[in-house]
This record gives sequence, C-alpha cells and structure tokens, in this order.
Amino acid sequence: MSELGEYLSSEVVVDYADGLISRREALRRLGLLGVGAAVATPLLAACDAQRDTTTPPQTAPTPAATGPAGPTPLPTEPITFPGPSGQLQGRWAAAADPKGSVLVVHENKGLTDHIASIAGRLAAAGWSALAVDLLSEEGGTATFTDPAQATAALNAAPPARFIADMKAGIGELLRRNPGHTVGAMGFCFGGGMVWSLLAAGEPRLHAAIPFYGPFPANASMARSPDAAVLGVYAQLDDRVNATRDAAREALTKAGLTFEIATYPDVNHAFFNDTGARYNAPAATRAWTRLTTWLSEHLT
Repeated sequence: MSELGEYLSSEVVVDYADGLISRREALRRLGLLGVGAAVATPLLAACDAQRDTTTPPQTAPTPAATGPAGPTPLPTEPITFPGPSGQLQGRWAAAADPKGSVLVVHENKGLTDHIASIAGRLAAAGWSALAVDLLSEEGGTATFTDPAQATAALNAAPPARFIADMKAGIGELLRRNPGHTVGAMGFCFGGGMVWSLLAAGEPRLHAAIPFYGPFPANASMARSPDAAVLGVYAQLDDRVNATRDAAREALTKAGLTFEIATYPDVNHAFFNDTGARYNAPAATRAWTRLTTWLSEHLT
C-alpha cells in the first residue's frame, strides 16, 4: 500500500477507535481503500481489545462555544482554470484590498463547503483565496454523493497529479492577484499535500501552513527556500505527531523560517467546525496565529 493509502486507512481505524463510526462503516471504508477483510478485521479487533483494557480513547470534548473561527466568510465563486491535464475546478474568494493570496487544500473528503468557507474567511481577513478541487479530473467533488468514495478516488489518483494541480492553482492565484505573493494551507490530507508541495519544490511559495498533515517520508524542504512554514499540530493526535520531529528536522536542515505550533488537549481536525473533534477556543487561537503568520510573510 502507498504512503497515502496507509495514512487514509489509519484515519478510518482511528475514527473507529474513537467511536466516530461503526464497525460496519469502518470495514466499508477500508474496503474502498483496498484493505481486505483479512487485514481490516484484525485492525479493528485490536481497537476493540484496547477499549476493553484501557480508559476510553482521548478524544477532546467539544466546548460549548461552537462557532467557526475567523470572520464571517465572503461568498466564494465556483471557477475553472487551466491545469496540466485539463480544466481544474475550485472556489474563489476575492479580498477587497488583498494583502496576498492563499491556496487552500482540502481534507480527504474533497472540496466541501467547509473548506470553501475557509477561503471566504481568508478573503474577509484580507487574503484572496482559491480552494482547489484535487478531484477535478474525476469530475469534481460534487460528483461524489458518498464522502468515502471521494476519499477512495483521492487514494487511487497518482500523487504527482496533486502536485501539478496545486502548482497550477498557484499560477491561477498569481494571474488573478498579480503583484502579490502566494501562500498555501491545507488540512489533514491537505496538510500532507502542502508538505508534499514544499518537498517537490515551489519557488513561488512564500508561506505554508499545513494543519495536522503527515510529513512525507524522507522529504527535504530545500527546494522551497522562500517558504516560511507554520506547522500546526494537535496534542492528542499521536498518529500525525509521529512525523512532527521529522518535519522539524527537515525544516531546520533546509534553513527555512518556521514555527511548530502544537495545541494542547485537542485532537486531529480540531479546526473543522463541522466535525466531531472541533474545538472552538483552539481553532480561534489557531486562526489568530495563522493570520499573523500570513501578515508577516505575504505581501
């Protein structure tokens, strides 16, 4: 199984372990990712055994305040733009007086309304933003009524295609917002994609903010020397945090400007206000931190 496939499969297992999905749903999702019952069943059984011998999983409770972090989003506009293998889709939000522009990379369910709202919030805060749809070649996220099928389609696509599509997104931002520098941010799967974009080399990128994204094995950051990186992590997210030291080491070795921010007592996807692990206070603090980072590194 590919590195991406292992990560996506581990997300299913953790969601099951944390009680967010049923055993039947976990088996279905793993099957869509190419994990057969002979492998999937012992994985889930191990989760069951752990539940029987330990305290319940450490999923941070959702606080009473549940509003999304950041300002009220500006409207986003569905757009298409040229990609390396045809037209790409995205959601575009234009700031009234842009301070720069940001490419937003979605989670493993594709370009959802939640991700589009982040582009709108960035625009409201002063950065024009494009949320790219990495399922454009499959017809776009909207063609999938089942989010698990969207995840499976991402798993089946060649990773090099994602890099090329993100680079095309940066080109579109420079075309729509000339004279300004570009940043990129992504969440979960998208956070991993931002790390991969940095490793692939993107000299036009001046800021990057991967949210709890897995760091690619043996990746070097030396090919994106102008990118200032804010890596965002959740204290309870042991799975992704296992790659945090490798990210820190690669950033240090490459001599990039960077900061690693780990938010206490929250779990993976704590910024997603539509999800079970959302933590409004931490998300608000992360929003303040990321906008400060963009203010410092994008013009």
